[in-house]
Formats: sequence, C-alpha cells, structure tokens
Amino acid sequence: MSRPNSVAVGTIVWLGSEVMFFAGLFAIYFTLRTASPELWSEETAKLNFTYSLVNTLILVSSSFTAQFGVFAAERLQPHRAGWKLNQWGMTEWFYLTYALGAIFVAGQVFEYANLVADGITFNGNAFGTAFYLTTGFHGLHVTGGLIAFLLVIGRAYAVKHFGHKEATSAIVVSYYWHFVDVVWIALFLVIYVLK
Repeated sequence: MSRPNSVAVGTIVWLGSEVMFFAGLFAIYFTLRTASPELWSEETAKLNFTYSLVNTLILVSSSFTAQFGVFAAERLQPHRAGWKLNQWGMTEWFYLTYALGAIFVAGQVFEYANLVADGITFNGNAFGTAFYLTTGFHGLHVTGGLIAFLLVIGRAYAVKHFGHKEATSAIVVSYYWHFVDVVWIALFLVIYVLK
C-alpha cells in the first residue's frame, strides 16, 4: 500500500486554512451587506456585470489550461514535442495559464480604476471596503499563483531530468490555482449575480 504524497497532503491542509480565511471575508461581506441593503443596491448598480463575466471566463479557462499542464507533467513531458496542442508540454500549458491569469489581474486593475472613477473607493463606504477587501485579497492570491507558475516553469528548465518531484510541484500548484478559481466563482456569484 503506497502512502499519499506528503507535499500534496500538506498543500491540501494549507488550502483548508485558506478556505477559513476566505470564509471570514465572505462573513464580513454578508454582515455589511445585511446592515446596509440600500447602500448595496445603489453601489452594485455601478458594477459592470458583462465585463466581470468575461474576466471570470478568462480565469476559469486558465484552470483548464493548468490541468492540461498537469497531464503533461504526469506524462513527465516538460516541453512540447511538436506544435499541435496535444503535443504541448507542461511549460507551454503553464505559460498559457500564466498569460490568462495575468490578463485576469490586469482586468481587475482596470475595473478598480473605473469603479474609483465612479466614486467607489476603499474608505468611501462599507460597500467599497467589503468589495476591495474581498476581491483584493483574491487578486493577491492570483498573483501568488502566477509567481508559483513561473517557479515551476523555471524548475522545468533548470533540472537535467524532469521527474516525479517536478511533476509533484506542478500538481500542487494546480491545486492552488483551482482553489483560487473556485473562490473567484463564489465571489463573482455573491458580488455580481446576487446583487
């Protein structure tokens, strides 16, 4: 009987603590929303649903590209064997994932700029504080994931032989990335859909 990989188990346990962190942020958001329903109605009307939906789809698609990178890592294929998508290695899929994640972060920054121009600021009212706190911490987590992808890609180029240790690194980074995507889907539903 084989033991579970300690790195994967440790990552899952750590992600459990991250769930608690975001649960606290959701609790803050719902508490403030319940206390100020008129403010929430007024401020959420300023949100651009279509723009955020497109940005969300970009982030969700990055989960698929990350998973394709994991499949390549599990095949112990760090680099492409050809130009067709089914010949891509882990690094190509992770570069694409990185690009999609970076587009998402840039989209968030652009949205923030527009909302600030519309008068929604961090210290302006309870909605602004809750909005920027929840989405901002998520954005920091996405940025952390982007750095992790670069480290895994760099490691694939640095080692002479891409083995199971390197594949495990790719897998645990994908766990984190999928977690970040699921959190964003929940945030999107709470903030943009359940206005």
